[in-house]
Amino acid sequence: MLSSHKIFNDPIYGFISVPSGILMNVIEHPYFQRLRRIKQLGFTHYVYPGAVHTRFNHALGAFHLMSEALYHLQQKGNQITAEEKEAAQLAILLHDIGHGPFSHVLEHSLINAQHESITLWMMNELNKEFNGSLNLCIELFQGLHPKKFLHQLISSQLDVDRLDYLKRDSFYTGVVEGNIGIDRLIMMMDVVDNELVLEEKAIYTVEKFLSSRRIMYLQVYLHKTALIVEKMLKKLIGLLVKYSKKDAIFESIEDLMNSKVDSDENRKEFIRKFVQLDDNDIWYLLKKCSQHDNPEISELASAILNRKLYKVKISEPSTIQSFENSEKETFIVDFKAYDPKEGEILILNKNSSVRPLSSFNDFQYLLQKTTRVYTIQ
Repeated sequence: MLSSHKIFNDPIYGFISVPSGILMNVIEHPYFQRLRRIKQLGFTHYVYPGAVHTRFNHALGAFHLMSEALYHLQQKGNQITAEEKEAAQLAILLHDIGHGPFSHVLEHSLINAQHESITLWMMNELNKEFNGSLNLCIELFQGLHPKKFLHQLISSQLDVDRLDYLKRDSFYTGVVEGNIGIDRLIMMMDVVDNELVLEEKAIYTVEKFLSSRRIMYLQVYLHKTALIVEKMLKKLIGLLVKYSKKDAIFESIEDLMNSKVDSDENRKEFIRKFVQLDDNDIWYLLKKCSQHDNPEISELASAILNRKLYKVKISEPSTIQSFENSEKETFIVDFKAYDPKEGEILILNKNSSVRPLSSFNDFQYLLQKTTRVYTIQ
């Protein structure tokens, strides 16, 4: 049965229209509806109270931008079939479906697998359920289709995923420096030799995009408070794993952690358990643990719930030597606003030649690595 056309009212873009058929069927599937219960930014609302938007919001926003990008590329004479368009829309809708509770926070604590791998496993399960309707979607998601630009819209240095999350996260955190000119970037997109390119007149809009990305990482994604809550939660999970007496709520989580994913049958069973878990289960676990008979566990859980967090000092990389013999826990985070090793943003010059962004002298500062040293006091 085909689900009917629907319009979603989004605070960023206004009305987002989703046609009837497989796209709405996927949105209404329990796998996708689960994203309503997964926060986009984990514990970042401990710093920015408005940052309580979900992966569901983000996936719909990315779908909208994908639709806009495909429309403008078609207007410039690029051949995109109806099947390819729908497959690209499906791929971006599902690109984050493999995120666990609090998104990246417990990615390796719950299972030693990247969320991209879990996403692909879930796509394959959906494909079976929808009788092969996601074959082309999965091909695009994996970058196996000859039209490389379609995959680049899903995953690259200038994909619609990044465009939406920067715009959306900036809006919900109130960090206005992260706001970017999405419309101009999309309208300046084109295709050369099956590669996504940007017209040269958008060069400074690209610079603003990358500068905003750098600011958002330094002010939001790598904020010391959000990172330390993540550390505390991972420590709590570690304590619970070692504790001899387990309650039912943690046993179900530990069962997931011990799941094997080395075969199709095992992955299917893992997914069955995985989709039952969302942010609410972790909050419930924290509340249960705050009453735990082990004082270390109860104190740690209460501290997270009541925002009584470890103090953290941010230092320059040059000071790391002074902490080598210290008992204080130190962790290091590296970040680049633009890393050519992840693939280049290609600029289409007025003479129809194509240059990688890293070859422009004006953008060398964006290639520099930023390193932060966090020390728990």
